[in-house]
Amino acid sequence: MYSKEEILKKINTASKNTLMETLNIEYTDIQEKSLTARMPVNSKVHQPEGILHGGAMVALAESVGGAACAALLDSKSHFFRGIEISANHVKSLKDGYVHATAQLIHKGKTIQLWDIKLTNDKGQLVSAVKLTTIAIAKK
Repeated sequence: MYSKEEILKKINTASKNTLMETLNIEYTDIQEKSLTARMPVNSKVHQPEGILHGGAMVALAESVGGAACAALLDSKSHFFRGIEISANHVKSLKDGYVHATAQLIHKGKTIQLWDIKLTNDKGQLVSAVKLTTIAIAKK
């Protein structure tokens, strides 16, 4: 069994040369049914008006949900893919970090449902996301 630190190191290392590295997403905490990540909010992820782009928030949410599948579910025998994502952005953000926690709310044999909350550095809700993933058996 791996420690939290070993799991987080493995997930963060797997992000090299991917969108997660481009967006500077860092996985910061893992629990029995959740994974947390953060992404810096700066001009790289701003929309032209100088606030965090909604698409960057959705990319963060799907990234943390996908990594949670790999870390918390049976990734030795299954691939996991996002099949639906829905986001409600409720607060804008100009700087600091946006934090995302993916919480497993349904673990079916084929379909999983994740509740992902994005918050600012003060813990205020920025976006509420629902991600549905599917397990595909490896051959």
